[in-house]
Amino acid sequence: MPGIGPRSAERIALWIVQARGDQPETIARSIAATRETVRPCPRCGFFTMEELCGICSDTSRAADLLCVVEQATDILPLEKTSAFRGHYHSLGGRISPLDHVGPDDLRIKELLARVEAEKFSEIILALAADVEGEATTNYLVELLKPFPVTLTRIAHGLPAGGGLESADELTLYQALSGRTKL
Repeated sequence: MPGIGPRSAERIALWIVQARGDQPETIARSIAATRETVRPCPRCGFFTMEELCGICSDTSRAADLLCVVEQATDILPLEKTSAFRGHYHSLGGRISPLDHVGPDDLRIKELLARVEAEKFSEIILALAADVEGEATTNYLVELLKPFPVTLTRIAHGLPAGGGLESADELTLYQALSGRTKL
């Protein structure tokens, strides 16, 4: 599992084998139930158990602001800052020719459909400041130029090569507040 090193995995395996009662089975059932009920939001790609996620269905959010992120998990640290009250769109990755990930492998068509249908005034690109993130940003800028929308990107207070998940809340808050026009 991601984030679990060999020593932790060994400890977990030993606990499962030695556990008394039905705790391991309860955990296994919970994992299976989560896999069955939690799915990507059809609009933004975040996680939901409903028709739309809580962010997309929240009418108090700014309907004209869209923040584009690489992964659905990038939404969580941005939400923790409370600096952004618009909507999100997760691409499901980034352009990475070395990993055989091209534009057609991402949720770019869905993004363009949303931009056309929802009439955003600003689109904030919150992608990583590494080679793949820059390539994806540049690709999106070219696709979005024909639309009457302001394109911005978050300020680069994030370390080069670092993702949103590893940044602290203050850095993310300043990055959102200091975004620049493209």
